Amino acid sequence: MSLITDISRQAAKAAHQLALLDTETKNKVLLDMAAALRAEKAFIIKENESDLAAARDNNLAAAMVDRLTLNDERVEAMAEGIEVIVSLDDPVGQLRDITERPNGIKIRKMRVPLGVVCMIYEARPNVTADAGALCFKSGNSVILRGGKEALKSSQAIASVMHSVLAKHNLPEALISVIPDPDRGLLMELMQQRDSIDLIIPRGGEGLINFVTENSTIPVIQHFKGVCHLYVDKDADLEVAINLLLNGKTQRTGVCNALEGLVVHQDIADEFLNLCAVVLRQEGVKINADSQAATYFDNATVLGDDEFGEEYLDLEIAIRVVPSFAAAVEHIAQFGSHHTEVICTKNAATAELFQRSVDASVVTVNASSRFSDGSQLGLGAEIGIATSKLHAYGPMGLESLTTEKYLVNGDGQIRE
Repeated sequence: MSLITDISRQAAKAAHQLALLDTETKNKVLLDMAAALRAEKAFIIKENESDLAAARDNNLAAAMVDRLTLNDERVEAMAEGIEVIVSLDDPVGQLRDITERPNGIKIRKMRVPLGVVCMIYEARPNVTADAGALCFKSGNSVILRGGKEALKSSQAIASVMHSVLAKHNLPEALISVIPDPDRGLLMELMQQRDSIDLIIPRGGEGLINFVTENSTIPVIQHFKGVCHLYVDKDADLEVAINLLLNGKTQRTGVCNALEGLVVHQDIADEFLNLCAVVLRQEGVKINADSQAATYFDNATVLGDDEFGEEYLDLEIAIRVVPSFAAAVEHIAQFGSHHTEVICTKNAATAELFQRSVDASVVTVNASSRFSDGSQLGLGAEIGIATSKLHAYGPMGLESLTTEKYLVNGDGQIRE
């Protein structure tokens, strides 16, 4: 039996054992995991430093290095994320009544785990803790295949979580890390449809396309985050500037950072003059249509079909549009179904934007940076689904379950 087949089968076996645990027991294990991450913070950061050194030697892109980096604050955030998960309702076993048929059969639905979830990701060691905790509470085993960039960090985090599982006499196979990033093992992993129920890739567009095209297991895509801020003609321009700066400059290498700014022509002159000052101060590179480019020094002029890039850097694309409808059309053409924001004081316009824009998170007068599981009250997240089957948007506990039918009768037979 190969390494990958053994890991997958052990994960499936462990999931059956996890299904027998009650919520109180699961929460106790998770609290111990949060405490253990804090206690072993120095060990985790030391292992992460090895990954960072290799990343620098290999000239890894700045956005990837940012995602890879662990420090006191980020380890604490992992622990706090697990504690939030503990505080959330356990979806497993939740019931809802569907109907009672004329013949007396009663039909309900019950939430149940998916089984075994496989995460395939790049330089994101925090995924190990987030996915491990989310899958554990939702009753799933998880197999984690990180990129070589984060291997030591991921193994360190997993080893801490394994120590807690052992303390509670639970199998380590509930949280498995593939120890070798070899591409051949990844191909084999994506063929384990007898053991693995769902694959969730997180990373660059190339990785997600590769997994989608080669997996025989259902895939939920987390495609690139080309997020826009639309500044409406009825916007509060001070609010709009704050949303722009927070969304673009707070942390550039994340999928909920702003990559596009769309401005209504009625307020373009006043607003873009403000933008020119603040974006110059922040060192943001400007790409813009011919009208918007006139407000900025050294702007790169974009053609009509050259928008839609995910820069993951201090860089943004700006377009002036003649109407609300044109803004929505631009987002439909160049967005990635991740997160879209409108700034407006007009409640009717805001409501229409939220109804008409096709994105997993549509926000009014708040930063795109809130498009995150922890910020939306999910605790950690296992990913942000930009496809619609079976989840859309940040995936928390409920998204890691499905429903089965419960049919109760008292002897009815079908005529």
